[in-house]
Amino acid sequence: MKRRRTSAMALAVAALVTGTGATAPTPTPRPTPTATQMDGTLQILTYRGYAEYGGVSPKANWVGSFEKETGCRLARLDAVDTPADLAARATTGDYDVITAGPTLAADLIARKQVQPIDPAKVGGYDDLSGRFRDMAKVSGKVYGVPYLWGYHEFVYDLGKVKGESLGQAFDSDRIALRDNPLTIADAALADTTVKDPYELSEEQFERAVTLLEQRKGRTYWKKPIELVKGFATGTLDYAEATPYYRLLLQKAGLPVKTVPTTARTGWLDSWMLGANLPDTTCAYRWLTWMTASGAQRDA
Repeated sequence: MKRRRTSAMALAVAALVTGTGATAPTPTPRPTPTATQMDGTLQILTYRGYAEYGGVSPKANWVGSFEKETGCRLARLDAVDTPADLAARATTGDYDVITAGPTLAADLIARKQVQPIDPAKVGGYDDLSGRFRDMAKVSGKVYGVPYLWGYHEFVYDLGKVKGESLGQAFDSDRIALRDNPLTIADAALADTTVKDPYELSEEQFERAVTLLEQRKGRTYWKKPIELVKGFATGTLDYAEATPYYRLLLQKAGLPVKTVPTTARTGWLDSWMLGANLPDTTCAYRWLTWMTASGAQRDA
């Protein structure tokens, strides 16, 4: 069993490295410290895989197509792997366009590090899901253009536990939870009386926090490699994950399945404009380009 799990870990790690682009990084133009939108250049911060330059695969090069078709140029493209890395860089205020999830987006808006977006200048904006568009609004103003979304699911080791409910998962010491505020909403869903994990009463919120605090030895993961190691070495019975990482573990031969639930939490990453952008012409061209079905399909 130990040998089989070790082999599974090797396979999963190899797939994880390939899937997250942790091989040779995508080449980007040399940063230009004085670059501004006024000279037709952009400085962009996003997740790895959201804006590709063809470094991993020549077929994944929608950035090059954008430059060729619009005449705008990326003077700087910083791609990171985790929300923590993204947040650390985003708060410097050095970027023209940023990809942000709900937590970071709210922080950037509060700090006035991003500016409202005029949706009339974003081609295809009205074709996006109305529900997604509303998620990027604050006080009636649009601050983000929806790009990619995802959701959490809980997985368990079929060879060790039955995994019949979220309640069982949260009662376990051998669970890895994501180090993210959204985990509070996931904990709230373990309470079957909760209908909306994003609109909790004070009592529901306290119960969710108590559920998270009652087991002090739990793992809170930031990088997915921690999930792979946990299941491959047999130290985890449950984990808060995403469909991609579940499929990765299953492909490696690990016996993991999804805990059945009636609801799941999710997030939406949106493109936002930096507050210090002197000329937004190329930034809006970028938003339009990344809103198109071709770019979203490639991503």
